[in-house]
Amino acid sequence: MNRHLDNLAEFLKIPSVSADPSHKADVEQAARWLEAKLKNLGFTVEVVSTPGHPIVYAEKLVSASAPTLLVYGHYDVQPPDPLELWQTPPFEPTLRDGKLYARGSSDDKGQIFAHIAAVEDLGKELAINLKFVIEGEEEISSANLAPFVKANQQRLKCDVLLISDGAMLLPGVPTLTYGLRGLSYLEVHLEGARRDLHSGVYGGAAPNPVHAASWMIAKLKAEEGRILIPGFYHKVRPLSEKEKRNFASLPFDQTAFAASIGAGALPGEPGFGVMERIWARPTLDVNGIWGGYQGEGSKTVIPSKAGFKFSMRLVPDQDPGEIFQLAEAYLQQILPAGYRMKVIRHGMGKPVITDLEAPAMKAAAQALEAAWGKPAVFTREGGSIPIVADFQELLGAPVVLMGLGLNDDNLHAPNEKFDVINFEKGIEASGNFMRILAKGI
Repeated sequence: MNRHLDNLAEFLKIPSVSADPSHKADVEQAARWLEAKLKNLGFTVEVVSTPGHPIVYAEKLVSASAPTLLVYGHYDVQPPDPLELWQTPPFEPTLRDGKLYARGSSDDKGQIFAHIAAVEDLGKELAINLKFVIEGEEEISSANLAPFVKANQQRLKCDVLLISDGAMLLPGVPTLTYGLRGLSYLEVHLEGARRDLHSGVYGGAAPNPVHAASWMIAKLKAEEGRILIPGFYHKVRPLSEKEKRNFASLPFDQTAFAASIGAGALPGEPGFGVMERIWARPTLDVNGIWGGYQGEGSKTVIPSKAGFKFSMRLVPDQDPGEIFQLAEAYLQQILPAGYRMKVIRHGMGKPVITDLEAPAMKAAAQALEAAWGKPAVFTREGGSIPIVADFQELLGAPVVLMGLGLNDDNLHAPNEKFDVINFEKGIEASGNFMRILAKGI
């Protein structure tokens, strides 16, 4: 473990901030660090150039008859700002109270390195074909990963895809995520008059886009939380009875959840519990609204322009392209007279679901239980990882989401950390998983 922690610390010292052009050389350095590490473990490695940051592809093929595991992760990290809020420098890894503090420690360098460390521990015991795809653009939307996967489907062919870029349900609770929500994101621009107008001279006759935006937003959802876009729920796959029982068995405290976000109430779609609403039901949330005067004091103006952005999280059987079309048609329907509208499509991602009865999921659960000494729990995730759907669709392999971090790891925030026990158990679970796969699934 000391050797693994030292190696991880060396990896974490590289400030591979993909969003900042000034760190381009550092991102390249991180890719080359992985190249050297994996070559040292006997992998054939290629650092694949892209229009952005490189993708590290590595493979170690032991037998044509052995099962093949593909492990995905990313080596790029978020910017560390604001620096003044870090207790220790973000790129000087520091062990404190059983936790390793550094940018990227949990997201995702620590988690992907746990699998590399497991390979090192297995040594000649490795009896499966193993492939790694580790990209450098996850924090900036992975623009070049899907084209790489599409162009290399045969090369990436596998029996199981393993991803560790997430969180356990609670500390000490080994967790497998079997579902991710999809995403459709829209931006709406409204225009009334050709210019801003004096509210005394024109008020009562001129269109006000801020009012129009407010009316339209109010018509997206009913007050109790149900989404009002016609056809939105038509293809929503309901939870199975087994999933409902599984959700009910999880150690979830609704009061503690509300307190953790400082909320006095937890509004949402009626008839569904909190976990079902955040994991297995589609949602719509306004993410921003703008228009009119925002400065100090007063300015009696009728703005000529306003707008808003909203995202819709989708569940299995909902198609993000179809949801885009339904939303755009509804926006046209509720657009008040006297306004011009432009709708811009942003992020799109398909939902992902893995069968709980899939042999790969059972193998992963067995691997985690052997490491932690307690059964794994099965959860869904409310967020979206669009590339996972691309992997699943293009490669046709079951996806195992084995999160090793925690929700309080301060991802994308100052003082990011990774609990050493989670790193240690992650290495052990990964090695267990590879041994189990070698026996056949």
